[in-house]
Amino acid sequence: MDNSEVFHKAEQIRDVIRYLRLFKGSTAVVHIDDTIIDSPYFASHIRDLCLIQEAGLKIIIVPGARKRINEILNQANISWQMENSCRITDEKAMPLIKMAAFDVSNRVMTSFAAEKRTAVIGNWVRARGKGINLGVDYGTAGEIDKIQVEAVNSVLDNGFIPIFPCIGWSISGKPYNISSSQLATALAVKMKADKLFFLTQNTTINAENFVIPPNSTFIKEKSIPAMNLQEVSSFISLNESASQTFENDKKDFVLQTLSLLRMALSACRTGVSRVHILNGSFNGTLPCEIFSDFGSGTMIYEDNYGGIRGMELDDIPDILNLIRPFVEEKILLPRTENDLIEQYKDYTVYELDSGIRACAALHFYDDGQAEIAAVAVDNNFTHLGVGPKIVNYLIDKARTMNAKRVFVLTTRTADWFEQFGFVPCTIDSLPEKRRAKWTPERGSKALSFYL
Repeated sequence: MDNSEVFHKAEQIRDVIRYLRLFKGSTAVVHIDDTIIDSPYFASHIRDLCLIQEAGLKIIIVPGARKRINEILNQANISWQMENSCRITDEKAMPLIKMAAFDVSNRVMTSFAAEKRTAVIGNWVRARGKGINLGVDYGTAGEIDKIQVEAVNSVLDNGFIPIFPCIGWSISGKPYNISSSQLATALAVKMKADKLFFLTQNTTINAENFVIPPNSTFIKEKSIPAMNLQEVSSFISLNESASQTFENDKKDFVLQTLSLLRMALSACRTGVSRVHILNGSFNGTLPCEIFSDFGSGTMIYEDNYGGIRGMELDDIPDILNLIRPFVEEKILLPRTENDLIEQYKDYTVYELDSGIRACAALHFYDDGQAEIAAVAVDNNFTHLGVGPKIVNYLIDKARTMNAKRVFVLTTRTADWFEQFGFVPCTIDSLPEKRRAKWTPERGSKALSFYL
């Protein structure tokens, strides 16, 4: 194993440790579609959830039961209809619906027991009937009225895993069927969860299944690993219109996904840090999503995911690691720890979940010129447009500082800088202090941007 392989593996391990530190003690609500419970990967997902709990996260499970309820009602020859994603039945169906919901929850609890984890099924949800709305009698369908937060926190504090069936009870003890995905969303808000997961069947938000907005910030291999709230709203609007031309199966799939995205919007707007829509057909999707920058699904976030900020002294080890591959390829000049200590106020970084993924420096000279230097972007994040963001940020900063022009010296990235409006210039036009460091052996080209 050579040095680059060791470095790459070490970076992956560092990422995992960083995320462990970031999310330890946080609460995660996990909605599991019941098609996943019948899949060959279910046992693996349960094991991953146990490992995640062992890593210090508090886990709450909300299993879906639509498939099981369908089976039991069909066996009893009881009909139903769907209206606004609610199942409408008469009173005689409710004992069977309750049985089906608890049957699924028991399967989940048993699976945790097989991993030597204690899970608890509880009746922590108070509900009321949806009643009649616009002439539609929703029968046994209910709405969440209250969640017993203190009781759930007590279960979590004792190291147990709460499981919520999709049933709520009225004050008088009457059961109602409630939407499991809406329950998971409400739970995440009431429990002040840091994360809400929707573990779905074959739901991947990519260009094959959806229309991808051209201005999406995060795009990787034609899929969207992350969207902010504004991007989600645009995505929903665009795909809602496009779905009208889809065939029924694809239309249903798209509309169901858009429904999850609306719940994600609602959750993030009311305090949940992040919502993740994951394809449960991928083995290992949960730990991959939690402990890496871009997991296997789509993350919905508000505004604290990534951003540009000034460098701090604590960032020095991360920046040295970031620029090392570029120095080895002779794209960048070497920088030492002392160099960075002396010039740290000149540096700007792009931070993603407490990890430094890009950096650049803006050095000012006495003659009014400014130099953009040490531009480095982690190769795993070049698709995010981080490099252009930092360069444009530094150009704007130079402008506000009344610099005459900005210049760069480069051996292999002249074309990249030209896209910003940089044009070739002579070495003689550079500040005397910078000319003194230029060597014909390296032969860097000079380009300038006039402000």
